Amino acid sequence: MKTAREKDPSLLLSLLPCIALMGGLSVNVALFRDGASAGPNQITLLLSAVFAAVLAKGFLGRSYRDLELRAIQSIVLAMEAVLILLIVGCVIGLWILSGVVPTMIALGVRLIHPAVFLPAACAVCGVVSLAIGSSWSTMGTVGVALIGIGRALGFPDAMVAGAVISGAYFGDKLSPLSDTTNLAPAAAGSTLFEHIRHMLYTTIPAGTLALAGFAIVGLVRGGAAYDPALVGRTVDGLSGVFFMHWGLLAVPLGVILLAARRVPAIPALVVGGLLGAGAALVFQPGLFPEGGAGARYVHLLKVAYEGFTLDSGDAALDQLLSRGGMTRMYATVSLILMAMLFGGVMEAAGMLPRLARAVLAGVRGARTLIPATQATCVLFNLFAADQYLAIVVPGRMFRAAYADMGLAPKNLSRALEDSGTMTSVLVPWNTCGAFAAAALSVPTLSYLPWCFLNLLSPVVAIAMAAFGIAIAKAEPEAEPPAEGKGADPSDKSDKSDKSDPSDLSDLSDLSDPSD
Repeated sequence: MKTAREKDPSLLLSLLPCIALMGGLSVNVALFRDGASAGPNQITLLLSAVFAAVLAKGFLGRSYRDLELRAIQSIVLAMEAVLILLIVGCVIGLWILSGVVPTMIALGVRLIHPAVFLPAACAVCGVVSLAIGSSWSTMGTVGVALIGIGRALGFPDAMVAGAVISGAYFGDKLSPLSDTTNLAPAAAGSTLFEHIRHMLYTTIPAGTLALAGFAIVGLVRGGAAYDPALVGRTVDGLSGVFFMHWGLLAVPLGVILLAARRVPAIPALVVGGLLGAGAALVFQPGLFPEGGAGARYVHLLKVAYEGFTLDSGDAALDQLLSRGGMTRMYATVSLILMAMLFGGVMEAAGMLPRLARAVLAGVRGARTLIPATQATCVLFNLFAADQYLAIVVPGRMFRAAYADMGLAPKNLSRALEDSGTMTSVLVPWNTCGAFAAAALSVPTLSYLPWCFLNLLSPVVAIAMAAFGIAIAKAEPEAEPPAEGKGADPSDKSDKSDKSDPSDLSDLSDLSDPSD
């Protein structure tokens, strides 16, 4: 509720913090390159939030207390993502120590031919993500191993990360276990399986094009990059440090099974970390210092907290496996917090809704409505820095517009996913982009050009909208039968049963910020 002193922001005023943010981030990328997210971007987000708050208080009459509370509420939305990120850091370190990741790398370089590695990596991540409903868990586990396999086969990390992310988001987008796949139809007023079936029209073509792109790149790059000597040195180096066995694959399989049984991400990943610690004690005793149980316990905690560090004498191998740990996620955590701070202030000042209304004002017909929806989702991914808000808020805004134009709600839910879900991982300061960069150790702007599916999905959706392909019309509402004329008292298919996207309280029940 606005007070009498509070004003609605103008479009120009709403744009000023965004311009300041994008300008500052561009300067950071130019000056700091890959190190921009290690601190400079956080400061820029903080200063942009302060700038937005000054404008909101000075020109719009917003109270400092209200801005602060709304910013804190925005940060709270990201707490689950932060916890998952920290736990994933621990899991990566422990899985390397246990030999799980080295075993997956060794098996991968032996079994996968370089020419088919990229499409195979994309397909594997797609299957895993479809089964467990979480792109985050897929990237933080299977994705880490695939980065190692790709490096051993001569592929750049950014290229492999693009294939991993494309596959992970393909499976997540179509999985009934995914939180965003459930959230989008709830926000749009559709149903889950109706939403999934309608997404096939855009997701299958985009996925096919993405696989074809990875196949072409793999054929061109695979033969030139493949170095049998490097593969041999990698396997020999791993064998010289770790005991590797098929049985170690039971650790990631256990996490996948837990996720498939709808165990929330946090407890599933904690179990995965504990399994990794147990496997390390059993299979890798030579990697622990002498000194009994106390020394082994201390070493496990250090690896979980600080990450695994390898000193084998092979610089390439050491760089490959020296990763993980909770402390190595702190820069990403601070990036997420500052991004949510900025988004919260912008929301509290009314600037984000004003920008979204400006997009909606340009809609002139059904064929421009879907691109406008997707543009709004991208806007929220950029400036609210959270994929949930990029789905819920545009869903709430555009729901009536779709109904007025005679379009079925599943068109809206599909548009929310095609853009809101798929582009979130392409924004460095978004929770999804920050997580992927940290988990895969690849900067967001480096892997962005290789995320074929994520780039193609909104393009395919817009193209189909332009030609009027797979645009479902709303079904006419049936008139209720006259009383006593066939009315079924057991029929409770009332519109009031549909989820209200204006109620954001359901966000607290989401188990996994998976896209």
